Amino acid sequence: MSSPFPHLLGASLLALATVLVGCASSPKLPPLRTVPFVDLERYTGRWYVIANIPYFLERGKVASYDTYARRPDGTFTNDFTFRRGSFDAPEVTWHGTAKIKNRTTNAEWAVQFIWPLNADYLVIDLDPDYRWAVIGHPSRNLLWVLARDRQLPEATYKALVARTAAQGYDPTRITQVPQPTN
Repeated sequence: MSSPFPHLLGASLLALATVLVGCASSPKLPPLRTVPFVDLERYTGRWYVIANIPYFLERGKVASYDTYARRPDGTFTNDFTFRRGSFDAPEVTWHGTAKIKNRTTNAEWAVQFIWPLNADYLVIDLDPDYRWAVIGHPSRNLLWVLARDRQLPEATYKALVARTAAQGYDPTRITQVPQPTN
């Protein structure tokens, strides 16, 4: 039987990283522009992490994905599942929650993996068919490209990364997350 300590440590470190990233000084940029509306029912489910701006908690993670599910109280479960370093490594899941901060657009969330720390989660680009999404953070030190499938067509991926520059991101900081091809 495995100890819950690694999970708690991982969640604590994620929360600490979120606070530190949020406090980091960056040049004054206009606020991120979110999409006009997110249909929450269509958004729920599994999203594979295609790329991100790596930070210490996600470095070395492969085959990672987020799963969102609506809870009876209107919040969402936000489970982050990954493997450490190899597709053969066991899956690990960090369990979090998410609250919708802007009920008009549903594009601004607060994600929490350890109480009382929250991180902003902004849907800044979204496929009309909900096949991919780009998630930003106001600091522009965090970003995720998500997709319903483990792979995105290269042209789609390049277009998404290029569009992040218009929001003030440095596209050279975005790296692909290894995903199995099957």
